[in-house]
Amino acid sequence: MRYWSVLFGLAALVCVGVFAYSPFHPDWWLPNLASDPNHTVSTFGREIDSLYVIILVITGVAFIGTQIALVWVTWKYLDRTDAQGRPVRPATYFHGSQRLEVIWTIVPASVLVFIALYQMGTWASIKFRSAAPKVRPLAQVTARQFQWVMTYPGPDGKLNTPDDLHMVNDLHFVKDKTALIYLKSSDVLHSFFLPQMRIKQDAVPGLSIPVWFDSDRAGTFDLACAELCGWGHYKMRGNVTVHENQAEFDDWMQKALEAQNVSQVASSGGSQGEVNPR
Repeated sequence: MRYWSVLFGLAALVCVGVFAYSPFHPDWWLPNLASDPNHTVSTFGREIDSLYVIILVITGVAFIGTQIALVWVTWKYLDRTDAQGRPVRPATYFHGSQRLEVIWTIVPASVLVFIALYQMGTWASIKFRSAAPKVRPLAQVTARQFQWVMTYPGPDGKLNTPDDLHMVNDLHFVKDKTALIYLKSSDVLHSFFLPQMRIKQDAVPGLSIPVWFDSDRAGTFDLACAELCGWGHYKMRGNVTVHENQAEFDDWMQKALEAQNVSQVASSGGSQGEVNPR
């Protein structure tokens, strides 16, 4: 019944069509700006996208080759019977081809070695602590079920001091400046994920992990948790605001500190010491 080979061929064509079309559709590709679907806002993101495309091409070529072989075999070696229902071409058993086994072991291994060597520079620039930028930390980000707690250094420029700014699910930094954060977790494994900037780093309890990233576009982007961390994992999302310049960021910081100070005074009983009703 040759319709199976036709069915396999049509399925492969659909997959190849989607494979070829997806880079040109903003909703089918990696998260980018809606106004510019082919632009990645992060410096590291462009390197990661390049690696992604290389891997996609390699796997696409392998898929097309195996599907051609599958359709050809199912078409050519159709099970045929005579008038009495006996097979015209009886099946025969053979152990296999050692030459083919060596070939399909060496070829994938060579591809994996190539990818491992090719990505080393990108991985080092994004993940190695020795490559961390020599800048003042932007914030300490602590993951917990189910939110991100951002602690920004206050006017003294130091973290974990009384004048720190504390925010929830609200990350801010400046365009065209590399931002450095220290990532922590207060309970379970989480994963700090900036999809538009192609940055992902697990938050591990007991560790403080440096993470750095940048953006060449001002605007609002996404922060998500990419690790299943419990029943509320789906709502562990935050906002990322990239400011146009340092003055704009400083203005936001000042207003946020003033709002925090007002709320602290109110929660402690008000400026005159009166007790606020609860």
